[in-house]
Amino acid sequence: MSVTKPRTAPAGTKDTGRDTAESEKLFGKPIPRTEDARLLSGNGRYLDDLGHNALIAAFVRSPHAHARITGIDIDAALDLPGVHAIYTYDDLVDDSPEMAENLPLLIPHPAITAPRNGYPLAKDEVNHVGEAIAMVVADNRYVAEDACAKIDVTYEMLQPVVGIDVARQAAAAVHADVPDNVAAHLQHGFGDVDAELAKAPHRLTLNLEIERSASMPMEGKGVYARWDTDEQALTFWTSTQTSTSARAAIAARLNMAHNKVHCIAPDVGGGFGVKIVHPWPEEVMVTWAARRLGTAGISSEVKWVEDRREHFVSSAHERGQIQEVTVGFDDDGTLLAFDFTFWHDNGAYLPYGIIVMLNTSTQVLGPYKPKSFRVDAYSLYTNTVIVTPYRGAGRPQAVFAMERAMDAIAKYLGKDVIEVREHNFIRPEEMPYDFHLTFQDGRPLIYDTGNYQAGIDKLKKLIDWDGFAEYKKQAKAEGRAVGIGIGAYVEGTGPGPYEGAHVLVETSGKVKAATGLTTQGQGHQTAFAQIVADDLGVPVTDVEIVTGDTRRFGYAVGTFASRGAVMSGSAFHVAAQMVAEKARKIAGDALNLDPAELELRGGHVCKIGTLPGAEGTSISLGVVAVLSNPLRYAFDDASRQATGFAKADTDMTIPPVREGEQPGLEATGYYSPPTSTFASGVHAAIVETDPVTAEIHVRRYAVIHDCGNVINPRIVEGQVMGAVAQGVGGALYEKIVYDEHGQMLNASYMDFLMPFVTEMPDSLEMDHTVTPSGLNPLGMKGAGEAGVIPTSAVIAAAIEDAEGIPITSMPISPSELFELRLAHASSQSKENE
Repeated sequence: MSVTKPRTAPAGTKDTGRDTAESEKLFGKPIPRTEDARLLSGNGRYLDDLGHNALIAAFVRSPHAHARITGIDIDAALDLPGVHAIYTYDDLVDDSPEMAENLPLLIPHPAITAPRNGYPLAKDEVNHVGEAIAMVVADNRYVAEDACAKIDVTYEMLQPVVGIDVARQAAAAVHADVPDNVAAHLQHGFGDVDAELAKAPHRLTLNLEIERSASMPMEGKGVYARWDTDEQALTFWTSTQTSTSARAAIAARLNMAHNKVHCIAPDVGGGFGVKIVHPWPEEVMVTWAARRLGTAGISSEVKWVEDRREHFVSSAHERGQIQEVTVGFDDDGTLLAFDFTFWHDNGAYLPYGIIVMLNTSTQVLGPYKPKSFRVDAYSLYTNTVIVTPYRGAGRPQAVFAMERAMDAIAKYLGKDVIEVREHNFIRPEEMPYDFHLTFQDGRPLIYDTGNYQAGIDKLKKLIDWDGFAEYKKQAKAEGRAVGIGIGAYVEGTGPGPYEGAHVLVETSGKVKAATGLTTQGQGHQTAFAQIVADDLGVPVTDVEIVTGDTRRFGYAVGTFASRGAVMSGSAFHVAAQMVAEKARKIAGDALNLDPAELELRGGHVCKIGTLPGAEGTSISLGVVAVLSNPLRYAFDDASRQATGFAKADTDMTIPPVREGEQPGLEATGYYSPPTSTFASGVHAAIVETDPVTAEIHVRRYAVIHDCGNVINPRIVEGQVMGAVAQGVGGALYEKIVYDEHGQMLNASYMDFLMPFVTEMPDSLEMDHTVTPSGLNPLGMKGAGEAGVIPTSAVIAAAIEDAEGIPITSMPISPSELFELRLAHASSQSKENE
């Protein structure tokens, strides 16, 4: 795969791979990631690198999709040497009411009509293969697994419900008290859809499907807990995207004071959404067992690390939807009505609410403004693994529905697919654009900024849209089938409610900064350091960023929904600005200058227009940190000498602490957005399909992306490229397959296909438009999910263009394309008869 850098860098950027000079701003510079040297040299510390002396946990998991537990015999397992404890649901009941409760519904919503969640260990029924029934704690994983094999669980089989079609039929129920299997029913819209459809010159109905998939990070879930008997305190490390929320959930479940529980996210080997849920059953059980065994004097440390099959059958999936789209439009392709009904598979339980369904039902609008719009959406229980957000979180499904409809309209009218889209774009002068709907964050669905026409104009040049007809003609003459496809999207990013940050300048002049938001490879240590370094006028190498450690920052929401840069980046800016203001006041006192005359530059607080370090007009930031602590300044002779303002003790003046200020050159700041900010983009792909084998090759892929002002273009490009790779996987390879009994048929990397670099586009080209957001102080929008959102729609359109066959279901494999060819040929033959 070749990668072309942006032909036009985002506004204000300069492609340098070095630290910038003192006077240059770091925001917008593509500097190398500071964390990579440690990670690439094998010095990362992931969950399984911790707790080498801990006892090891393993779980007995259900082999059945739907069954009633009639008995659990643990006697044979207890006799195994090296086994220290075996726990079932009855042990949770004996411990406390909190431990025996259902796991929580994390995000309630009025559309949820029947919330149902499981327990840390199955109570009396299992609802998917892989559900945890018992936990063994032993000297090592080998003994623990052997003990699990000796536990005899007996079952009464129940009828499984597998797949959306079966769930809709309601011939059997996942939960006996939810006979129709409907977990949630959502309806919203605007305008009069029925009236607009009735009078529309043209109408089309499409039946579409997106299959269930999964994110499959390189590192599965894991948790390591340590109990401190003397302090009666718990510290646990977990591979999570939400360390502060996991801490709060465990503290509540274990009925412990919040300040007695700490959660740390170590290096995390990928998340992509699957590690959002808190608490996972394993987090509850491992932390509880550490306290229980530590109190008993057996061991204060317990650890569990997920194996790959466990991840397939007990973590989380996403994507699966069946959709029905009816559109009404005029002769120009203007969208008069968009009527959207879909059924979403949420698996056996509903821990994360209906965020995926909400995203599909609102983000389906994309960059377009239909005259009327209606959604009727159902989230259904099935006897399969739970569904929670996976990179894109309902948006790939939404874009598939809208973009396939746009292509169908263009084909019906005999128009260019871009022309139809342009006819329906929201224009820049219409921003902010209010749909009068509610977004997934509970706030109004208002697009803040965007220029969708500019994006598509750039894309046409990048992919050579106007020259493709000639290329296709030449390919056909050579016996090759090629096609081109396009897809546009708008993505709500940076949802609240808040994030915070703490910034501290040490007396060395080095900066320590922390946020509760976690990191799974996004480059936070670099990007956030660029923001802080700019605000404090220090080299980026002097800024240390800590994420995901509740000992350093206790309140946060988490890393998901493309919110890291917008939320924590803004919070770092707020906190650093507070520190800068305090530094100017302290330096102003010392220099006898008005703080308004001072700026932070080159590691100093200095008079504007003078050189950092100039005598009488400048103080180093480290000295200001000394001066910010009056007691240290007054009584520590070394600190006094370091300031350059040492005096005899008799006429030493201790710098005052202003009313409302605290000692120390530090501050904690928070950022809370009024609404989400909306990033956008448009992708195009050229594919080639093999005439014999039906193999599908993505020859070129082009991305135009708008995430507002860019902190670090190099990081954004990496994020988008990685997301495109996952998008290609979702379009062509990745599919979770269940049989009618609820058994997963491809729960291994031998059978669940993911793309290698050899399956990536031969050429991936990228460019940007920049429409800054006015909702945060740095004009940023999210970027982490953008590459994956339109990919299935784009590749489906390109295959359809190459083959002349409607593509209505994704992902698509060569064998499925071959079958479509046969069916299409048969249909054409019957028509000709």
